[in-house]
Amino acid sequence: MNYQHKSLAEGRWAQMTLAEQMLNIGSEVSRASRWKSKGNQEMCTKATYRALELVSLTIDAQQGRHCMKEFTRLYEVLCDFFLGDNQYHSDSESLQRYFDVFARRRQDVDK
Repeated sequence: MNYQHKSLAEGRWAQMTLAEQMLNIGSEVSRASRWKSKGNQEMCTKATYRALELVSLTIDAQQGRHCMKEFTRLYEVLCDFFLGDNQYHSDSESLQRYFDVFARRRQDVDK
């Protein structure tokens, strides 16, 4: 497989905490949302594929530690919103709120 995040795929990703993984995914989702709002589908798609790659790496890294159902649903929702017909009626704001939870958790840990 041709990874966009090669060093992460080579094992560094598995060494990150779940919050760090989710924050990185959230960054790519935020980029995709900004490009979508600007009407630049090519850049939106590229950011979406990077986010999906990170979700896949998270599924591999967190196997057996956390509920895989949430990660696989996240993958599905991102595909639906950015690349599909948005059957789940997602929006950029709801996705941002989802990832903001991990940012708050990270801030609490850093205190």
